[in-house]
Amino acid sequence: MGLQRKRSVSRSRGAARPRRGVLQLLPLPLLLLLLCPGARGAAVQREAEAPTLYLWKTGPWGRCMGDECGPGGIQTRAVWCAHVEGWTTLHSNCKQAGRPSNQQNCFKVCDWHKELYDWRLGPWNQCQPVISKSLEKPLECIKGEEGIQVREITCIQKDKDMPAEDIICEYFEPKPLLEQACLIPCQQDCIVSEFSPWSECSKTCGSGLQHRTRHVVAPPQFGGSGCPNLTEFQVCQSSPCEAEESMYSLQVGPWSSCSMPHSRQVRQARRRGKNKDREKDRGKGVKDPEARELIKKKRNRNRQNRQENKYWDIQIGYQTREVMCTNKTGKTADLSFCQQEKLPMTVQSCVITKECQMSEWLEWSPCSATCRDPASPTGTRVRTRTIRQFPIGSEKECPELEEKEPCVPQGDGVALCATYGWTTTEWTECRVDPLLSQQDKRRGNQTALCGGGVQTREAYCVQTNGNLLAHLNTRKDREASKPVDSKFCTGPVPNTTQLCHIPCPIECEVSPWSAWGPCTYENCDDQQGKKGFKLRKRRITNEPTGGSGGTGNCPHLLEAIPCEEPSCYEWKAVRLGDCEPDNGKECGPGTQVQEVVCINSDGEEVDRQLCRDAIFPIPVACDAPCPMDCVLSAWSTWSSCSHTCSGKTTEGKQIRARSILAYAGEEGGIRCPNTSALQEVRSCNEHPCTVYHWQTGPWGQCIEDTSVSSFNTTTTWNGEASCSVGMQTRKVICVRVNVGQVGPKKCPESLRPETVRPCLLPCRKDCIVTPYSDWTPCPSSCREGDLGVRKQSRLRVIIQLPANGGRDCTDPLYEEKACEAPQVCQSYRWKTHKWRRCQLVPWSIQQDIPGAQEGCGPGRQARAITCRKQDGGQAGIHDCLRYAGPVPALTQACQIPCQDDCQFTSWSKFSSCNGDCGAVRTRKRTIVGKSKKKEKCKNSHLYPLIETQYCPCDKYNAQPVGNWSDCILPEGKVEVLLGMKIQGDIKECGQGYRYQAMACYDQNGRLVETSRCNSHGYIEEACIIPCPSDCKLSEWSNWSRCSKSCGSGVKVRSKWLREKPYNGGRPCPKLDHVNQAQVYEVVPCHSDCNQYIWVTEPWSVCKVTFVNMRDNCGEGVQTRKVRCMQNTADGPSEHVEDYLCDPEEMPLGSRECKLPCPEDCVISEWGPWTRCALPCNQSSFRQRSADPIRQPADEGRSCPNAVEKEPCNLNKNCYHYDYNVTDWSTCHLSEKAVCGNGIKTRMLDCVRSDGKSVDLKYCEELALEKHWQMNTSCMVECPVNCQLSDWSPWSECSQTCGLTGKMIRRRTVTQPFQGDGRPCPSLMEQSKPCPVKPCYRWQYGQWSPCQVQEAQCGEGTRTRNISCVVSDGSSDDFGKVVDEEFCADIEPIVDGSKKMILEETCTQPCPGDCYLKDWSPWSLCQLTCVNGEDLGFGGIQVRSRAVIIQELENQHLCPEQMLETKSCDDGQCYEYKWMASAWKGSSRTVWCQRSDGVNVTGGCLVVSQPDADRSCNPPCTQPHSYCSETKACRCEEGYTEVMSSNSTLEQCTLIPVVVIPTMEDKRGDVKTSRAVHPTQPSSNPAGRGRTWFLQPFGPDGRLRTWVYGVAAGAFVLLIFIVSMIYLACKKPKKPQRRQNNRLKPLTLAYDGDADM
Repeated sequence: MGLQRKRSVSRSRGAARPRRGVLQLLPLPLLLLLLCPGARGAAVQREAEAPTLYLWKTGPWGRCMGDECGPGGIQTRAVWCAHVEGWTTLHSNCKQAGRPSNQQNCFKVCDWHKELYDWRLGPWNQCQPVISKSLEKPLECIKGEEGIQVREITCIQKDKDMPAEDIICEYFEPKPLLEQACLIPCQQDCIVSEFSPWSECSKTCGSGLQHRTRHVVAPPQFGGSGCPNLTEFQVCQSSPCEAEESMYSLQVGPWSSCSMPHSRQVRQARRRGKNKDREKDRGKGVKDPEARELIKKKRNRNRQNRQENKYWDIQIGYQTREVMCTNKTGKTADLSFCQQEKLPMTVQSCVITKECQMSEWLEWSPCSATCRDPASPTGTRVRTRTIRQFPIGSEKECPELEEKEPCVPQGDGVALCATYGWTTTEWTECRVDPLLSQQDKRRGNQTALCGGGVQTREAYCVQTNGNLLAHLNTRKDREASKPVDSKFCTGPVPNTTQLCHIPCPIECEVSPWSAWGPCTYENCDDQQGKKGFKLRKRRITNEPTGGSGGTGNCPHLLEAIPCEEPSCYEWKAVRLGDCEPDNGKECGPGTQVQEVVCINSDGEEVDRQLCRDAIFPIPVACDAPCPMDCVLSAWSTWSSCSHTCSGKTTEGKQIRARSILAYAGEEGGIRCPNTSALQEVRSCNEHPCTVYHWQTGPWGQCIEDTSVSSFNTTTTWNGEASCSVGMQTRKVICVRVNVGQVGPKKCPESLRPETVRPCLLPCRKDCIVTPYSDWTPCPSSCREGDLGVRKQSRLRVIIQLPANGGRDCTDPLYEEKACEAPQVCQSYRWKTHKWRRCQLVPWSIQQDIPGAQEGCGPGRQARAITCRKQDGGQAGIHDCLRYAGPVPALTQACQIPCQDDCQFTSWSKFSSCNGDCGAVRTRKRTIVGKSKKKEKCKNSHLYPLIETQYCPCDKYNAQPVGNWSDCILPEGKVEVLLGMKIQGDIKECGQGYRYQAMACYDQNGRLVETSRCNSHGYIEEACIIPCPSDCKLSEWSNWSRCSKSCGSGVKVRSKWLREKPYNGGRPCPKLDHVNQAQVYEVVPCHSDCNQYIWVTEPWSVCKVTFVNMRDNCGEGVQTRKVRCMQNTADGPSEHVEDYLCDPEEMPLGSRECKLPCPEDCVISEWGPWTRCALPCNQSSFRQRSADPIRQPADEGRSCPNAVEKEPCNLNKNCYHYDYNVTDWSTCHLSEKAVCGNGIKTRMLDCVRSDGKSVDLKYCEELALEKHWQMNTSCMVECPVNCQLSDWSPWSECSQTCGLTGKMIRRRTVTQPFQGDGRPCPSLMEQSKPCPVKPCYRWQYGQWSPCQVQEAQCGEGTRTRNISCVVSDGSSDDFGKVVDEEFCADIEPIVDGSKKMILEETCTQPCPGDCYLKDWSPWSLCQLTCVNGEDLGFGGIQVRSRAVIIQELENQHLCPEQMLETKSCDDGQCYEYKWMASAWKGSSRTVWCQRSDGVNVTGGCLVVSQPDADRSCNPPCTQPHSYCSETKACRCEEGYTEVMSSNSTLEQCTLIPVVVIPTMEDKRGDVKTSRAVHPTQPSSNPAGRGRTWFLQPFGPDGRLRTWVYGVAAGAFVLLIFIVSMIYLACKKPKKPQRRQNNRLKPLTLAYDGDADM
């Protein structure tokens, strides 16, 4: 321990002071070892004996580094020395010999290795139970047991199939899971069906056996118990046998394999001696040269036949079999025990079995991938071989002739494959659909619409190689990308519709007309002549945009009236000075000087020098009244002119008036003038009513101006830039208002609008199309019977539409041409050659067989077959194998007749039918040769010479089958709706047709071609697809009046629902519940506060009411006329109704007044009040003043103080003003827009502190801050109708034949609807029935019974035939046999196999043999399930063979019963549950049933099996007792159980009777009736009386439950009665009188959804 402590201290010091020497770091013992070599040797020796304290440690390997990919890399790791306790020490402490390496060679993985290496996943092994869980198994298995299954995973080099290091594959993909959880399902026992009925007795007499069998329904799985016996048998007795039962039977064994007889040389050697002389004679007879030639030809033909048959080496040999006589016990006996006249044949001809012989494989073809494609890096390569010799009589088919394998293109120069991508044409112009709220007459002219819309484009597939991708933006490459087939583009198709916006033109808005100006020269700089113009003007308040642009779309802004004596400048009087009496007197006649300014024709003040030529206004004569003179007021201002011009019937007049302020005195004062002198009239607007203005036409087209050099513009792809300057012209004419065009001199020439202006010509855009796509391929293979002309086509796509006068798209976009006539489709046929001679079993083999005759009997013969083209030319055998159907038979059985055999000609053809139903046709044959003389050959039963057959009967009837199709519109041109095709409105409605298929049957109920019933296969019926009707709204109502008569308000217009939508029409907008309108528009409006003004006439003379001592003076009343007049630019114009003016502002029409006496002072009318200083404050005042007009006489009343003051009171004579803002309008679009971006506006209002709206000038004068935003953008969602693709072509029929075939066509939504657009229809798929075609197929007949020729048992054959059947394709139609010619075109495949098996060997059991029955049919496909849920183990089917015993003594020789399973796909989950019949006495039947109703044995859980017996123990012997379901004795109804102390029934006691009298028992004669058993018929007459029996006590002596229930019910009833009595006796309160029972008005509002 000391050593260890010391070492750790020195280490920590070293760590703290790293600059020490090495020796300082070493512990003392080690230091000694280093310094003393002798001590060191001893230490080493001790070290070997002591345990090692220091070990080498290694870190993980680092990344593989290297210059090249593959095995040449190097990776390193850290290596250090550590003490066993874990701390690091010097390397020298560890043994150097055992030091691990710190670097190694490695495989450097690069990205391209991904194609070469991959994980290989082995199959999962069997599921093994988890050991920890398998110890504690539950009693009942519910789902199964959890387990684990593992698999092998290795990294492999794909091309060499060699294992590689895992690290290579892990570089690209983590290692897949090596193990996974799995389920071992519960054990499943074998399940078998019910037994069949007992068979007949095996013997017709004496004692025999009868049996019954069952089959396996589900095999045992997952360790379940095996199957029970499938056979039961029992002894049966028949009547005693009269003759003795035969104990022996003749049995034939199986045929041996086919073998060849001895070689020809051996046979010839045997015969040579016998035949020498015969050969000589034959050779002599053929010396004739013609005969020799014939023999030569025959030999050549035979040789050729053999050559043609080189693919089939047919050799006919022989086979033998054994014939035995067997005992009942199965032992062999002598043949003599089996007494039979003719023994079976033991030898026959046969064909030698030959296996398939193949050639060697040819070389691999080049790799199909000729370029590098990252998406699918591998191609395929193929190699082939040929059949040298076909198999004969072999079960084994020839192996595959073609082999494929993946490959990667080799070589350095392999280019990248062509890649493909979608590209699109330009977007079409934006199309706008009208909104519902604007469904007015504009809909017919869509060009005027603007705002939001939809635009479309076309997407097509092009090759996008690297060079194309790099420069796709340039037009050249854009042109170069020709369309290719869409199937090459795998990515998503770009969207072909999008929302867009057409900017709306802003309409020109102008101000009202100004007042007519003075008569002025046309040009003040050039004043010529005496002719001038009076002008009035208006200005543009909103500049127009869109359309042809500029101010050309605005109305005229200037109107002129010719006038005389024009002047450009004139003096304008501003105010009149005071009346200054002449000669400095105080009163009397005088003059008033006018203050003037110089103004121009627009009324603007200018330099006084400019008016030097104008007439200066002269001073106005006036009178300053002296005391006692009459005093008149000043003249009022001139009224506005009564007419704007003067004509024959109209003359402009202006009026001014004055009134008498004081009358003159009687003595010497100047009298007041007459009334007529108080008013003055003057003419005004004397110019005639002829107004002229310049009228401009629209600007013409922009025409290129060659005189101006074109802009240096760069053309972008969209061609938006301008390319040159052009000129636009327009027509300008002089127009007289209400008359028409006049000469141009009538209008002021200097103000004539311009007729020419420059313009920018947009760039010309020519039509650009892609190059043509490649021609579509012509059909490479020919189909028989298809005579239609084959065409190939190519297309191109417009990628830029012409614009601005560019070249039109005149070239065709689609071309097609007929394909070159395809080579005549070669059809091939088998040519069969003559049958060769019949080959018998060699006589040397059969000569020892008793009864054999040489040179006759059964044999086999072969023939050659070759492949020919339809025109007879020779073809390769492989062509016929592919195209000519099955190979004809190469051999057949034949017979060389012996002397005793009957010989006949071949059957003739059947005679023709005369067409009548029930007629017959016949065929015949005749006896030939010596057979005519033999009696047995004349036996027509054995050898018939004539055969008859019924003629086919042609009676057909047609029947409709299946449902009607959908209503299908006729395909063709789309009808134009409402004068235009609205987007998405592909013809969707109108008259169509629906179809129902017709089936044609013959008189035997067999389906035949529909043409036999003179039908084209359909019943056709007209149908209507209702057209969608959109929501219909009324026209716009008129605008309401502005909500404010003064200031800013709103005006509203609305639309109402006229018709709801139906059949998928456009929906209605949601109802606005506030305004109760479907659609409404609100816009701000401004009412001019000075639009209607009160106009007053001067005050009348003061009418004195209180007469003073002097006349014509004193207090009185004066009046004036107050009228409401419409205000115009030229002043108040016409009188209107008073309600249009503000009643609060109405001036007074009468007032009190004082008429000064002649000597009194007279003052003028009060002047206007001065303004109050703001803010309003009672400490501030306002004032008004009046001027003395007539000084008083000496005695008269002096002039009062002519100034009036009053405090400024808020909202009385002083007001504050503030801006107010109206509500937002609805989203306002341009007049022609239907949706998209709009603006919402609001207006400022000037509001007085008393809440009254006033003219905006009051707020503007105060320069108040306006911090509101008056406009904001808004959005009206665009109505996008649902757009659908065209219907796809009709699909192929879902069934090739039968009644239920359907053709389907589909369409898709290319643009979902939005907003108020028309919704998408629900019908996106249509189907119609296919024409009915009969289903023909080949079908096997039943196997014949096993036939053993000329023996009782043993190896025999059974046969079956093949027939052509017709069916309607449904599963329940098993087919009816028809003539084979109907199946002539069908490949002979039965049950999925091309190999026809019409004969097979079978075994006929000998009497007494124990044998296996035939296989049962395959069971239903059953899945492994829990609670109806599949566990994923796949389906399984089973079949079984039961054992049949014929003799009890032979039981020990019986074979085992057999079971066979196979996996299947279309499985179902089945459940098994116990079923039980009703009890019959104390027993019932219990059985297990599968969920589909099949009764089985096994499958149900034994623990839950219901009882089948319920007999009581001890039995129920007491009278009136029975055994209940609980196996306890109970009493019949009407009796009470009396139980013993051990709870067993002692006796049944009759219950006492309760008699309830009925209505008919009026006389009190009570009828008594006892309790009866419920199953006994009652003897009581119906309706006379009923007997009730109550049993309050149970069999155990306790009260029954119902007694408690009755007691509780009675208690509740009692409480109810008491409560009702209490409520009835309680004093009622007076009812409160209803305060407001008036009916409220019923409000109805349409909510946009409910029916009207």
